[in-house]
Amino acid sequence: MSENNPYQAVIAAPFGCCIGITMSCGAVSVLDYLPANTPEQPPADETTAGVVSQLAAYFADASNPLTAPVMLAGTKFQHRVWEALQAIPPGTVLTYGDLARQLGTAARAIGNACRSNPVPILVPCHRVVARQGLGGYAGAVTGDPLAIKRWLLRHEGVAVAVASG
Repeated sequence: MSENNPYQAVIAAPFGCCIGITMSCGAVSVLDYLPANTPEQPPADETTAGVVSQLAAYFADASNPLTAPVMLAGTKFQHRVWEALQAIPPGTVLTYGDLARQLGTAARAIGNACRSNPVPILVPCHRVVARQGLGGYAGAVTGDPLAIKRWLLRHEGVAVAVASG
């Protein structure tokens, strides 16, 4: 890890990009989607190796649990949303409106908290969709992030319409 490379590991993902993993105090603090041509980097320590192992197991079989510790920097509201996201089991989706009703807030606020999620996959914001279609992912409504969301949902056995809404 250097000033130019903040990652303790960079791994290839099965959906056509790489994932950069940043650790803080023994927990994952950032999981970034990186271009596919980013050089892979082996885990810098045993804790990071454990996270990489968990991700590899999940990519092989979505029923493998992701229990890596996370250290999330965000507002009290974002933490409430991220905690609710972690309670959504693999293979299950909620709409932004469903989650908003559960938390007594607005669907747009849920979307904004999902967009701010620093550790997608580990905090599974991909399991929140629009009433009609995918909605966005990682702040995007078109392009590669939606392809990642589609892959993750298909991997978990969820069929979701391609249209966003």
